[in-house]
Amino acid sequence: QVQLAESGGGLVQAGGSLRLSCAASGRTFNRYNSNTGWFRQAPGKEREFVAAITWSGGATYFAGSVKGRFTISRDNARDTVYLQMDNLKPEDTAVYYCAVLRDAASWGTTNPTQFDYWGPGTQVTVSS
Repeated sequence: QVQLAESGGGLVQAGGSLRLSCAASGRTFNRYNSNTGWFRQAPGKEREFVAAITWSGGATYFAGSVKGRFTISRDNARDTVYLQMDNLKPEDTAVYYCAVLRDAASWGTTNPTQFDYWGPGTQVTVSS
């Protein structure tokens, strides 16, 4: 089994910053097969892609709505992926989830159904 645990959410004013963490663990976790994505879901809306990073950290991609404001990185010694969120806006308010994509051939997808393991999520609230 693979377990993911997000942390770092909270309440911040517009223009502020937060850094989310996603820690992976589990008997079957394989960091070399752990391309990782971040998604978010606001009340009444569908889950949407935010950003993703390869297991090596060598490639990333972002949703247009966060490009230039969010960065994604990872520390494989800690099996942790980070989402640095700067210049936050009220429309960034959502529950943020990390997820692992095992199928390397699907790299580049933004479809949440193609991701295999999910954390429980962390709430991010941006006040205006």
